[in-house]
Amino acid sequence: MNRSSYILSFAIVVLLAAMAVFFFHMIRTADAMRFSLDEMRNEFKAMQEKISLHGFSSAPGAVAAAQGKARVPGANAEFFDPAAENGGRIVRALSSDVENLNPLTNNEATVSALWGIANSSLTERNYEDLDKFEPLLAESWSLSDDKLTWHIKLRNNILWHDFTDPVTGKEWKNVRVTAHDFKFYIDAVKNPDVDAAPLRGYLSGIKEVRVLNDLEFEVVWSQKYFLSKEITLGLTPLPRHLYHAYDGPFDGKKFNDDTERNRMIVGCGPYRLVSWEKGKRFIFQRYPKYFGSRCGIMPPIRDYVFEVVQHPGTRFQKLRSGDLDINNITTEQWLNNTDTPEFAEGGTLRKIKYPARVYTYIGLNLNLDKFKDRRVRVALSHLVNREKLLRDVYRGLARPVSGGNFIDSPSYDKSIQPYPFDVEKAKSLLAEAGWKDTDGDGILDKDGKPFTFTLMFPNANPYYPKIAPVLKEDFAKAGVRLELLSLEWSVVIQRIEQRKFEATMMGWTTPLMPDPFQLWHSSNAHTPGSSNFISFANPEADKLIETIRSSFDEGPRNEAYHKFHKLLHEEQPYLYLFTPYNLEVMSTRYRNVKIFSHGVPDTILWVPGKEQKAVPGL
Repeated sequence: MNRSSYILSFAIVVLLAAMAVFFFHMIRTADAMRFSLDEMRNEFKAMQEKISLHGFSSAPGAVAAAQGKARVPGANAEFFDPAAENGGRIVRALSSDVENLNPLTNNEATVSALWGIANSSLTERNYEDLDKFEPLLAESWSLSDDKLTWHIKLRNNILWHDFTDPVTGKEWKNVRVTAHDFKFYIDAVKNPDVDAAPLRGYLSGIKEVRVLNDLEFEVVWSQKYFLSKEITLGLTPLPRHLYHAYDGPFDGKKFNDDTERNRMIVGCGPYRLVSWEKGKRFIFQRYPKYFGSRCGIMPPIRDYVFEVVQHPGTRFQKLRSGDLDINNITTEQWLNNTDTPEFAEGGTLRKIKYPARVYTYIGLNLNLDKFKDRRVRVALSHLVNREKLLRDVYRGLARPVSGGNFIDSPSYDKSIQPYPFDVEKAKSLLAEAGWKDTDGDGILDKDGKPFTFTLMFPNANPYYPKIAPVLKEDFAKAGVRLELLSLEWSVVIQRIEQRKFEATMMGWTTPLMPDPFQLWHSSNAHTPGSSNFISFANPEADKLIETIRSSFDEGPRNEAYHKFHKLLHEEQPYLYLFTPYNLEVMSTRYRNVKIFSHGVPDTILWVPGKEQKAVPGL
């Protein structure tokens, strides 16, 4: 080999070595960059989760929002904790299961509660200032000068929960909520073939919903109505693609009997129903596509579970063992069973007390001759020993009421006191009405018929089984024989809807500004399934109800409320009983516990990661 060839070969070897070193460093650099990118990607994913939790989205446009682009915050965003950690669970108890989950045809409070966490309304009242409405589905709203038409503008890109139709097998994903879903809700309620009489009465003032485009619609009222704002801004959409998943016009009867679809909840709210084990539990999970993630109101808690636990004693034991996280307890439990280590400082449970917007009553079926005389109804009210019941059953943790409005609201007339327990007064009134003991058997009779009737009540309520025997004993003192009938809640509802009862012990919730129409107007007295199931009809009451409904000024409206309160007190179609305090127990795992006049909102609660629990079986 000559010198030139040697030099050339050497140069090639050196070049190849240099290239090998170069590529080796390139590979190391690329690996380092890859590891760095992976690390950055993981960090970014964590940031996404945190941002999504506290009010921004990782969707396109989120950067602009984060940089200060104007957006409408969600209702009560101010009460969400920016330091909240993601995850954990809430497990509550239900006293009974339900037959179906259709929110229009099933008027049970349980169905309302389940839909309440799975669906959203146009707005929500501010937790601290209940007169203030704040945006949820609605971005903005306005009222026409004649106070008859509300113009609503929806947020963009609100999505229904994804689901698979149980009948057709079709998958529905990323379906937007539009103005048409609100029109569908109102049209379905107004459809006479749909079994929605209570809702139909409540929404009877809405003339129509006019769709302007996918995001804008108008709610038109037939006349001025003082609750038009509250009702309009409280409207929720109904998923057309679930309930009208067939060609041709909407079929109201099919809607009632659509067994498979009526076992579902498809909402647009923070939690999605993932399973319903009949008679045992409902499991909801936080919906990652919930619009609230973009406006500061994504709940930190991931799993929300309702366990069906009928007996209050069992519910209390499950609270103590940690199987339930939050639940109401009875007065006996509150007073006698909370001196254990779990409730001590540093324990696992805490007690929360606040007024409940609920009242209890005994409703009398006014279709029966024995209850048609006002004197008889007043006499029966004199036989209710409210002082004894308050002392022995409620243990002082309730207040007697004489009317149906919330006792702490200006619409309730506190000058009207419940009828006192007075057996002699009751006997006198019953005698005036023609009831006397003609055969000496200790039971009053009239026209050869003894004064006896059956009091029906749901057996799952912790107070009614204790109240009923006291009533039976005291009614007997005046010669009235009372039979007691304790039934499953579903059977009670069925009998009430069919008017197959004599008297029933029940309860109603009380809104801030109640509309008496649904319960008391004569137009609902004989409507199947209506809330006026005792068939009360009174022309003077109808006039007062109409005055209340048309009064935008609080002063005249409260005056009409008080007159209506006085009329019901004198007529006693209900024997009014009590408004209890809400007695709640909550695990001390939860942070951001804020007690408002209506209680503690679940959606703002969170649990530190090290204290979070999984749902058993998930």
